[in-house]
Amino acid sequence: MTAPIMPKSDAADLIVAARIRQGLKWSDIAERIDAPVVWTVAALLGKHPVPADKATMVVELLGLGEGVTESLMQQPTRVADDAAATDPTIYRFHEALAVYGPALKELIHEEFGDGIMSAINFKVDVSRRPDPDGDRVVVTFDGKFLDYRW
Repeated sequence: MTAPIMPKSDAADLIVAARIRQGLKWSDIAERIDAPVVWTVAALLGKHPVPADKATMVVELLGLGEGVTESLMQQPTRVADDAAATDPTIYRFHEALAVYGPALKELIHEEFGDGIMSAINFKVDVSRRPDPDGDRVVVTFDGKFLDYRW
């Protein structure tokens, strides 16, 4: 009998634990596999399929089993996680989009016309900006504009 493929959430738990125990930063892993750091974190938390070569590198770096490699390569189910939405950091993103989402939509349509920002052809970056009133979190979403055409 063939064993089932490890759920992506189980693989993510193993990856997080191994990363912490080895004292690695997410950026260390991203650099090793030559991938953007935000993509790397999302992928290793189960939100993207990981190409075989990168999955193998991650598993070897963290000393994990072949079952994790197999799991990382699978297509994810991308759905909202109600439990994660209550996390204070994630909740603030929901709050920011609830407040500013309609304004951003209006400004995108005013500048580009009728269409959307792609979340597939997409880059995201997180950085820190020093500020006298407290450091600032700078999050940049960089998505291709896709216009609606007949």
